[in-house]
Amino acid sequence: MRRTTFNLCFLSGLTGLLAAAVSCKGDPGNDDETTSSVTSFTATLETTGDGDGDGDTDPTGCPPEGCLDLEDTDSEGGGGCSSGDGSCNQVDLLFVIDNSGTMGEEQVNLSANFPLLIDKLQMLEGEDGELLNPDVHIMVTTTDVGHPQCTQFQIPGYEPAVGSPQATACSERLEYFTGLGSNPPSFPEACDCPIPIEPSNGAFIEFSGQNGSITNIPGDDVRGALSCIGPQGIVGCGYEAPLEAMLQAVYTGASWNQGAKPFLRDGAILAIAIITDEADCSVRSPDGYSYFTDANMNTYWEVNPDTGTKTQATSAVCWNAGVDCGAPDVNGVYNDCVSSDKGVLHPLSRYLNYLQNQVIDDQNKEVIMLGILGVPEVTAHNPAPPFQPIAGGVADLEYRQWIDGAYPAGDILPGDNSNAAKKEFEFGVGPGCTGEDGMGGFTGQAIPPVRVKEVCEALNDGEKIRCCIESICDTDFSDAIGCLTGIIQTVVVPPK
Repeated sequence: MRRTTFNLCFLSGLTGLLAAAVSCKGDPGNDDETTSSVTSFTATLETTGDGDGDGDTDPTGCPPEGCLDLEDTDSEGGGGCSSGDGSCNQVDLLFVIDNSGTMGEEQVNLSANFPLLIDKLQMLEGEDGELLNPDVHIMVTTTDVGHPQCTQFQIPGYEPAVGSPQATACSERLEYFTGLGSNPPSFPEACDCPIPIEPSNGAFIEFSGQNGSITNIPGDDVRGALSCIGPQGIVGCGYEAPLEAMLQAVYTGASWNQGAKPFLRDGAILAIAIITDEADCSVRSPDGYSYFTDANMNTYWEVNPDTGTKTQATSAVCWNAGVDCGAPDVNGVYNDCVSSDKGVLHPLSRYLNYLQNQVIDDQNKEVIMLGILGVPEVTAHNPAPPFQPIAGGVADLEYRQWIDGAYPAGDILPGDNSNAAKKEFEFGVGPGCTGEDGMGGFTGQAIPPVRVKEVCEALNDGEKIRCCIESICDTDFSDAIGCLTGIIQTVVVPPK
């Protein structure tokens, strides 16, 4: 979560010791849609090229004909669990990983826990202690769907994923683990892949059978394969769009969800893991980008304390254009913050409706979600499946302004010569958590979630837990992995 600012345009992201993320960080209308209610699905992806008629790829990374048309949900599908008796041991697990410049330590942490995830999935047990032997697909994508303020800073060979599978071994793209700028952060240790291992016949990992013995991985080394394709590096756009990346990834018309061996299978459990240290910035394309690029449309820009004017669009636009908090109290604390459709970011109904109407209802899937996000560390978990947080975490989340002074009395970390006013200019809201490495150092600070949090929590069904939110400031993600697999364990029903 380290951050540094550069004068290229504005490379920002989350704060931390130093920093580093691409962001030169925009309201045609206000539908004031603030809740996670599910209504009829009408959303379509608005990207249709860059508008200049020359056939170039548009700033979001979409081809000239646009990104995925979400109204077309016909699928040729393959396999699945639609047996009619409610049984299913198939799990389609999607990772949406923030690959911006602040995510070095977090990807090291995540990489260290990938083998644990595979072990837990392969050893899932039912109520009677029997092995469930789930049939698992694992696909990895990034939070980068492209942004016009980031395009010019992309390193050679890099393209935004826009929700597509990323299945190249990290050892073949080690340049992605060194950030941007004159003194860039570097985290090659996040790539634990001494021998490149990739899926042999697809864009995602497959394993099934007893202890996952049937795989599409050379040598059946599933743990090694996830350690190779999972880490995504730190050169992605700092305007993270995890919700849009997720939607593009699970769209049934995508090539990876079609044919005889699709990632998504009819009736299979869909598990989504979103890992990010910033607010969701899923911009409506193309009009929403004007609020980031046009100084005449600076409604959601913050005032630069150095000049007293609105000089540039920072990451604060993502927060200000997607969230309403009201006025803070005398201590700078907001009573609550909720998502709000201000015409800049896609409304949450786009994601909730697709998951509810297309995935849960039409595809007969259970949908569960893990968010490793900017919330305080969880202090206690349910000792029984699904091992969800029962203290700390979201329950302790406070939305507030930045506080001047050295941490922990204030929010300014050692080595950071900034102040609260500058942090407000950069991010629009104070940190949801501060990460300490246990050795007197810091891994950085994370912006609190609102939009991803609301989508995740909307998946809960009464007392049925379908959402788990853990802290990205935690130095060990093993509890997060335990909660994800714990929910899966409560949902998997072995075929009869």
